[in-house]
Amino acid sequence: MDIDPVGFNSHRSVLVCKNGCVASSQYLASQVGIDILKQGGNAADAAVAVAAALNLTEPSSTGIGGDAFCLYYDSKTKKVHGLNGSGRAPGKLSLEVLHKEGYNVDNPLPVNHGHSVTVPGSAAAWCATIEKFGSGKLTVADILEPAICMAEEGFPVQKITAHSWAKGSWLLKDERNEHGQDLLVDGQPPRHGQIMKNKSLASTFREVATKGTAGFYEGRIAEEICKAVARFGGVMSMEDLKAHTTTFEEPIRTDYKGHMVWEIPPNGQGITALMALNILEGFDLKAMGHNSAEYLHTLIEALRLSFADVAQYCADPSKVHVPIEKMLSKQYAAERRKLIDNKKALPNVCPGERLKGCDTVYFSVADSEGNACSFINSNYMGFGTGIVPAGCGFTLQNRGLNFSLDPTHPNVVAPNKRPYHTIIPAMVTKADTGELLASYGVMGGFMQPQGHVQVLLNMLEFGLDPQQALDAPRFCIGHGHTMGEGSLEHVAVEEGIADQVTSALKVMGHNVTPNIGGYSRALFGRGQVIARGPWSFIPGNGEGSVYWAGSDPRADGAAFGY
Repeated sequence: MDIDPVGFNSHRSVLVCKNGCVASSQYLASQVGIDILKQGGNAADAAVAVAAALNLTEPSSTGIGGDAFCLYYDSKTKKVHGLNGSGRAPGKLSLEVLHKEGYNVDNPLPVNHGHSVTVPGSAAAWCATIEKFGSGKLTVADILEPAICMAEEGFPVQKITAHSWAKGSWLLKDERNEHGQDLLVDGQPPRHGQIMKNKSLASTFREVATKGTAGFYEGRIAEEICKAVARFGGVMSMEDLKAHTTTFEEPIRTDYKGHMVWEIPPNGQGITALMALNILEGFDLKAMGHNSAEYLHTLIEALRLSFADVAQYCADPSKVHVPIEKMLSKQYAAERRKLIDNKKALPNVCPGERLKGCDTVYFSVADSEGNACSFINSNYMGFGTGIVPAGCGFTLQNRGLNFSLDPTHPNVVAPNKRPYHTIIPAMVTKADTGELLASYGVMGGFMQPQGHVQVLLNMLEFGLDPQQALDAPRFCIGHGHTMGEGSLEHVAVEEGIADQVTSALKVMGHNVTPNIGGYSRALFGRGQVIARGPWSFIPGNGEGSVYWAGSDPRADGAAFGY
């Protein structure tokens, strides 16, 4: 009998704590967040500290060379705020430029081309999160200090991270990428348990700690970013970096059976989850049975219909009109609901070219005052381009690959435009009182809205606690990392869903790949949940002063509290 190299068979109880909580994909990063909370920082302060620590400990998923989004719950006002920290295309990049260089729908950019680098938004997002939502008790330097110390002194690499580090290390070894060696040990990716140092990243963090956003978007770091992008054929300029701004967004939301679910609006894909929930609200999901064939079929079809619309319309709303109100209307959901036949799968409903998505980190933080921060940070495809600017210690994202190269599409590449974005944080509040119910998310390309729906319904419809909700096996339509014509016909099913269920899905017309396990479980994303308040899984259904938290077993992390 073959032994699963990762395991996924250990019991983990849901964490319950009183004063504060962090759930992330790395143990060390979760501990950093707890330390910041104990120093008097709030959820926003701790979230940025966790983001920096994850840049160090899980660079094959995230970093300051990528983008970030967050939702912040203010317990005093009971209001959910949104922050969009995604970057834009260089001012000199256009579809015409790409066409002249031979790139088009049939010949897309390589994953490590300089043109795929959009302006990194994370540094500005981190500073804006602290300035707008932070406690005011800690400085940026205080918040980044734990990651700086860990970068200088070294940290042991965790198991699943070591696997993904090795998988993406070919980008760091590219002969044009001379500073890719900064993220290797003697020319090789670090092994599980090996000590890794990154003094160049510590230097970058110190620049931001002392100079704020100017330390990243002007001066030495900005110059090195432009030089590195140019070496790989890109056109990013110092002006592009200096002009970057973070935007504060009014979150979009929908009421699912008295639970207000919040997402970041486009250019992000969070609207996909909300549209699917609107469709699903009209079904008696609980009566179908958890992860039954009928249940999974209904979720699959609702998500496929939602993806079809989002693929057609989602783009940078500052450049093109996105019909958000129509897409989120209950009437529109009712019309889409009629298309679902509980006996046979819909034909392929997703138009257009293939989009890509990949590894990310999602994490959640809550503090003793009842504030919460739902935060997500990403390089896009693993290490992104893998391009490392000299003396900086981080890789540059390749988020620009998610622009369309179809001149008629709203998401077509254009100067200073944000691309369709896959990374999405989420929150849940009580629809009538505004009380916080959950800060949660699931990372992983186009798996993300699918994970949001599945994990939420595990709790809402079936009474699973946050850890059980994350432990439960999932499906992934498309391929998780791609979406486009033909791709949504495929349904991957995780090990743990009964064989008779997958057989029934095949009879219904679904193209199913069953029993996916081991490291391949990464396809189904990695989530984190912090909940409080009146959920059915809470004894007495109402102890609102206690946090209930879970961390995805598909990653290296855990939920920590105090």
